[in-house]
Amino acid sequence: MAQREEMLALIRTAYAARDGGDVESVVTAFHPEGHFTLMGDKGALELTGRMEGHPTLRGAFTQFTAAFGFENREILTELVDGDRAAVHSRVLVRHNPSGTTFSTEILDLFRFQDGKIAELTEFADTAQIKAVIS
Repeated sequence: MAQREEMLALIRTAYAARDGGDVESVVTAFHPEGHFTLMGDKGALELTGRMEGHPTLRGAFTQFTAAFGFENREILTELVDGDRAAVHSRVLVRHNPSGTTFSTEILDLFRFQDGKIAELTEFADTAQIKAVIS
């Protein structure tokens, strides 16, 4: 399994790609069978739920990037234990259709396999997001 610094470097690379709107680089950070889960109520935000595999991830991250730009990400905490990592960050989110911006905190839980992200579970304030896009 990747060493601590290699795992954190991949996370930072994926974050930079997400923040820059580079969907293909985000997808490349994932294991081919990797999955992403955005936790939350589908009633609050349709994009919540689990997405698995590169083609599905590509479609989901294309949607996310089109709807929400991330700026000024500040990593508040990074924890690594074995093949798992947790990252707490603050980010300025821009709702692209409306141009509205808001600051929010996100908690990402990662599991790695073969030097790639096998699982990413993201906790974000979906009620705040719904309020902005409604």
